[in-house]
Amino acid sequence: MAEEQQKSSYVANTERFFRRLGLFQESFPEACEKKDFYSDLIRSLLKVDRIESGRITCSLSVNSAVTNTYNTLHGGVVAAVAEAVALACVRTVAGDKEFFLGEFSTSYLSAARLDEEVEVDGCMLRQGRSVVVTSVEFKRKKTGKLYYASRATFYVMPVASL
Repeated sequence: MAEEQQKSSYVANTERFFRRLGLFQESFPEACEKKDFYSDLIRSLLKVDRIESGRITCSLSVNSAVTNTYNTLHGGVVAAVAEAVALACVRTVAGDKEFFLGEFSTSYLSAARLDEEVEVDGCMLRQGRSVVVTSVEFKRKKTGKLYYASRATFYVMPVASL
């Protein structure tokens, strides 16, 4: 019987945790239902500082819309920004070719806090006929401290031969 009460306590604690995260809401806010809401949110965070062939540097301001319960940059936002910057970096050398994301990894080394300015630097590591590999680093602007490091591998879509 004591084991069942303990399990019930675990379930109640988990439910409270999910409620604090807002996961039991009946519906999403109306703004979230707008087409491209998520993409617009990610784009609104970034300001392009420099574009070169094979390299892009952006500034990112950590605001409350993209923080988690610890007031640090949400991990999903880190991944989404890294993917967007990596693809933009690929476009600087590959033009309008069609790509698909084949592999993606991110190391969460430290946390960017609310109201911090972060430098996002994307660069090409390798470009072949059918594969492009990029690296994206997130660093604190004031100190250069590395927060996150991502690596993305894009594959060139094969051209159909008819």
